[in-house]
Amino acid sequence: MAPGPVDWGVAERVAVRVAGREPLAESYHYDRLTADFDEVTAQAEQLVAEATGLRSASGSARARVVGRDDWVRANLASFQRLLRPLTDKLADRREAAGRLAGITGAVARRAAGVEVGVLLGWMAGRVLGQYDLLVIEDEEPEDQDLVYYVGPNVLALEKRFGFPPEEFRLWLALHEVTHRAQFTGVPWLRQHFLSLVHRTLDAVEPDPKRFVDALGQVVEDMRAGRNPLDDGGVAVLFASPDQRDLLGRIGGLMSLLEGHGDVTMDRAGAGHVPSAARFSRALRERRRQGSSVAKVAQRLMGIDAKLKQYHQGEAFIAYVEEHGGPGALDAAWRGPEWLPTLTEIRAPQEWLERVRLSEELVG
Repeated sequence: MAPGPVDWGVAERVAVRVAGREPLAESYHYDRLTADFDEVTAQAEQLVAEATGLRSASGSARARVVGRDDWVRANLASFQRLLRPLTDKLADRREAAGRLAGITGAVARRAAGVEVGVLLGWMAGRVLGQYDLLVIEDEEPEDQDLVYYVGPNVLALEKRFGFPPEEFRLWLALHEVTHRAQFTGVPWLRQHFLSLVHRTLDAVEPDPKRFVDALGQVVEDMRAGRNPLDDGGVAVLFASPDQRDLLGRIGGLMSLLEGHGDVTMDRAGAGHVPSAARFSRALRERRRQGSSVAKVAQRLMGIDAKLKQYHQGEAFIAYVEEHGGPGALDAAWRGPEWLPTLTEIRAPQEWLERVRLSEELVG
C-alpha cells in the first residue's frame, strides 16, 4: 500500500517545535503534579458519581501528567487510529493513480504533516486536561482510557493568575472525569460517538467539484448574514449534505456532553472549589486576549464552535430542568435515539416535546 496522506513524522516534529517549552516544566513544583493529580482525580470521580449517578463500568479513573511533547505524541497516536479508515482509502487511491501521483503525493503528505503539526503544537501550548475516549483492542490497556493533564500549562496558569493549586487542580479534574463518566457510565455512548465519526470519515470523497460548490455556499451564507465558520470551522464548509447531517448529530451530542460537563463540574465542586467562578472568568479572559492570528485560527479550526457548545449545552440543560423537572435530562442517556440533535439543543422545547410523545407511545 502507498504511504498515507499525512507524514506523521513531520507532524510530530513541527508540533513539538511549535508547542515550545514552558520554563516551569523544569521547576521543582512539577515533581508534585503526579501525586496531586492522582489524588484529585480520585476525589473528582467520587464527587461526579454522587452528582450524576454515572459510575464507570471500567474501573477507577487513572491520571497521567504529561509535558507538551508527550501530549502531542498521544494525540498523534489517537489521530492515526481514528483516521485510519480514511487514510487507508486515500492511500489506495494514490497507489492506483501511479507514479506521478506518488511524486506529488509526497509533497502533499509533508504539507499535510506541517498543517497537522501546527494545529497540535498550538493546542499543546494551551490545553490543560483531556480525557482520551478511544479504546483500541490491539493496544496496551495501560496506555488507554486515561485522563491527561498537561503539567507545564497547569503550572503556568496557576502562576499567572495566582490560583490556589489544590482547588484549581480539583476543578480541572472534575471536568475531565465527568467526560470519562459519560463515556464509561453510559454503556452505549462511546461506541455510538465513534460510529458517527467513522461514518463521517467513510463518507469523505476527495472531489474538486465539492470544493467549488462549498465556496459557493460560503458566498450564499455571507450574503444571508450568516458566518459560514460558526458551526464547526472549515470541515463543515466542505461537507456533503449527508456529512452535514452527521456533523449535526455529532455537534448535538458534543453540546450535550460539554454542557453537562460544565454543569456537573459546578454542582460536584460546590463546597469543594470556592474559587470556581474566578477560574472560569480567568479562562474566558485568557481566550479573549488571544492575538488576532490566534482568533482567526480558532475560527478556522472550529474551536470557536466548540466554545459555543459549552454555552448552548448549558442553556439546553437549564431549560430542560426548569420545564421538565430535575430528572428530565435522564432521558438523553436511554439510547442514541433519545439524544438531542443540534437543532434541538438550540430549541430545547422541541426535544422535551419529542421525549414526551415517545414516552406516551411506549407507555
